[in-house]
Amino acid sequence: MLEICEIPVRTAHGSHRPGVPMYETGEMARLHDPGARSFASDNHAGAHPELIAALAEANGGHQPAYGGDAYTARLREVVAMHFGEQAEVYPVFNGTGANVVSLQAMLPRWGAAICADSAHVNTDENGACERVAGIKLLGVATPDGKLTPDLVDRHAWGFGDVHHAQPLVVTVTESSEVGTVYSVQELASLCSHAHSLQMRVHLDGARLANAAAALDVPLRALTTDAGVDVVSLGGTKNGMLFGEAIVVLDPQATTGIDYLRKSGMQLASKMRFVSAQLVALFEDDLWLTSARHANAMARRLHEAVASLPGVQVTRAVEANAVFAVLPEGVADRLRERYRFYDWDHGTGEVRWMCAFDTTDDDVDAFAGALEKALTRG
Repeated sequence: MLEICEIPVRTAHGSHRPGVPMYETGEMARLHDPGARSFASDNHAGAHPELIAALAEANGGHQPAYGGDAYTARLREVVAMHFGEQAEVYPVFNGTGANVVSLQAMLPRWGAAICADSAHVNTDENGACERVAGIKLLGVATPDGKLTPDLVDRHAWGFGDVHHAQPLVVTVTESSEVGTVYSVQELASLCSHAHSLQMRVHLDGARLANAAAALDVPLRALTTDAGVDVVSLGGTKNGMLFGEAIVVLDPQATTGIDYLRKSGMQLASKMRFVSAQLVALFEDDLWLTSARHANAMARRLHEAVASLPGVQVTRAVEANAVFAVLPEGVADRLRERYRFYDWDHGTGEVRWMCAFDTTDDDVDAFAGALEKALTRG
């Protein structure tokens, strides 16, 4: 017998009457306020309506599993359009999986990857590269989240020394964790230098769309044409419900990636639902439109808060992130209404992220709440 819960359930129409089954009232219970906005991460945004529609379209009937479906076949064509005919694509569940499988396929067990010390693979993936892939990360302190040939050289030594993990890959993030963007020339120079040392280049492109939008260049300009070997192609931060992809630009750069994707628990049985979203995002200009909008909202936010007394914007706003230091206590007061993350507890620096669905009104309301929080102290 169905037991009726006596706890009131908040719905779109108010509080549900206790003791009355939901199916009798026709009301739909909501577990969150759909009007709520956060500046903590572009991962907090929902899915783009066009991508939800793509999932619904892919849902009809049966399709072969594990990548044998029509949507994954179409994704290969779409990826070739952006990155070149040589590109091979491997849809995966998430960005950490894309990074781990990519680096694992690029490196032997004795290999190491050079990265910025702020890189996501180094700070926010719970040691997955070391724990799962069994590789060594060699972090380098950077002033702006970006590697340079000189910074790479700090770890590009010990080749042939059995006592030293072999630095065989450089991994970069575009755009970086601190919101900065590598120019086409910066990436090309970095790739050229790495290749001259017989090293490969992996690009963590969780926000590659934002970087390409900021520079107004095609995706291949920051990847294939620059000399990148393997890309973790992001989608979730740009409106997808779930899923990312590994794009191999040089087939000689990886070994056994099909097997590693499976053993690394990143092979989707119903892959069509990952591929359908990637197709809808990248087939036309949705990826670009969404990224441009998120970037524009970050610029608007910067303009709205930079002149407020006591607010110090700490980094150039190049993509969809704004970093700032606030007077003591202001961040806590502002968090009474909005979520966002501390970036540096020592300096009080915070990070605000804009997403594809951030609106002018969202930004203006946030700036207004910040102004009030500044005066409440």
